[in-house]
Amino acid sequence: MKIAVLTDPESAAGYRLAGLEAAVANDATAAREVLVGLIEQGIYALIAVNEDLLPDPYQAVKKEMRSRDLPILLVIPSLPSAMADQVEEAEEYMQRLIIKTIGYGVKLKP
Repeated sequence: MKIAVLTDPESAAGYRLAGLEAAVANDATAAREVLVGLIEQGIYALIAVNEDLLPDPYQAVKKEMRSRDLPILLVIPSLPSAMADQVEEAEEYMQRLIIKTIGYGVKLKP
């Protein structure tokens, strides 16, 4: 049995580099179609689904999952939502590092 990840195109390469099979979708409609295809293949024990694409994958494929034990559907946070708290921390860290290195603060632009 295999593991697959259903995610956005930007994140797919990272999952592939980690050795997972990555399926790609751009919106909820496409994500549902791809998820149904992965389920029907019957070769996956676990399918991780990006929460931005399908916040509740079980509800989206309830009919297809009827009388099936596998795959387990796991909702994973998207990169922007997972990193939201760390953005401010990263900016503060960079400010401290710049002050320590050159002796004065520099305004960082996004």
